[in-house]
Amino acid sequence: MDLTLSDLPKLLINLNSVGIALSAEKDHDRLLEIILMRAKDMTNADGGTLYLRTEENTLKFEIVHTDSLGIRMGGAEGEPIAFYPIKLVNDGEPNMHNVAACAVLKNETINIPDAYSDEEFDFAGTRQFDKKTGYRSKSFLTVPMTNHESEIIGVLQLINAKDSKTGEIRTFSALDQQVVESLASQAAVTLTNRQLIEAQKNLFDSFIELIASAIDEKSPYTAGHCRRVPVLTDMIAEACCDIDHGPHKDFSMTDEDKYELRVAGWLHDCGKITTPEAVVDKATKLETIIDRIEMIDTRFEVLKRDAEIAALKNKLKALGEKDFSADEQLSSELKQLDDDREFIRMCNVGGESSFARVMSAAKPWPMNFSNAWVK
Repeated sequence: MDLTLSDLPKLLINLNSVGIALSAEKDHDRLLEIILMRAKDMTNADGGTLYLRTEENTLKFEIVHTDSLGIRMGGAEGEPIAFYPIKLVNDGEPNMHNVAACAVLKNETINIPDAYSDEEFDFAGTRQFDKKTGYRSKSFLTVPMTNHESEIIGVLQLINAKDSKTGEIRTFSALDQQVVESLASQAAVTLTNRQLIEAQKNLFDSFIELIASAIDEKSPYTAGHCRRVPVLTDMIAEACCDIDHGPHKDFSMTDEDKYELRVAGWLHDCGKITTPEAVVDKATKLETIIDRIEMIDTRFEVLKRDAEIAALKNKLKALGEKDFSADEQLSSELKQLDDDREFIRMCNVGGESSFARVMSAAKPWPMNFSNAWVK
């Protein structure tokens, strides 16, 4: 549409609706498309380009649309953009010959009625594109996108405003410019907020992955368990969502649901970060701070000593008599104790265990020893 003062009420409604749409959209690429498409619609522009400023101080092509040529590149569904970024500085000098770079460097809107008659900027690339496609690039409106911190994060450029009645290419009016500047400001604030939210999300994701990695590194026995669970969880969730028959045919998950499930997968073992290594490792049955099998060995030695003392007492009673039963009984008891000790040691490292066997080993001996074994 061609904007006039009579269109102000409708214009304000459109700007409000754009603000609501920008705030509600969470997908970055879709958000960029909304910004460019609404700007084109409100000025009846045939084409437009949206650039974002990079950390390398360049302007990267994010979306390029030209309706009359059927060009849709970038964004959520467009073809990949192969254009090189526009440098803001060339060989140490500000790039004032490119209209998009100049808009950023001067922080001002540039409204050009006819690119072919303009002598301030270099439109050689535009002429080459027109010659190749048969297009005629004429009116340009280039608006820097400034956020709430007065930082220029990108450029919104519209091409060839059309008269709604005749279809002829016209100059972007002063009201067109004000509308696009307002939209660009809203868009810049929304993009910055979205980038901050995304940065916080990435920081949180990195933090939970660091916790999971720390748990995996804490014990070699976990063998990457915390890293594998979220991957397997994602695979199971996707498989359930893809099922079109059976009890799970109506099951579905939103992107937010899948993200929550993925976070749960990463954090499912987070409690182990404060769990003692002996508990996490589970190297032996009796291990706490130390492996208490040595205590069991000591108690078996005490039992063997008591058996030897009892045998010697019996020998003293039968002194002078030819009775070798005490020696045989001692030998049998010592062998039984050695067998029981080896069995306990085997159980401690996870071998075949039998509670009945442990209890039978404990029965002939004093209660204080049997209680220690059972515990």
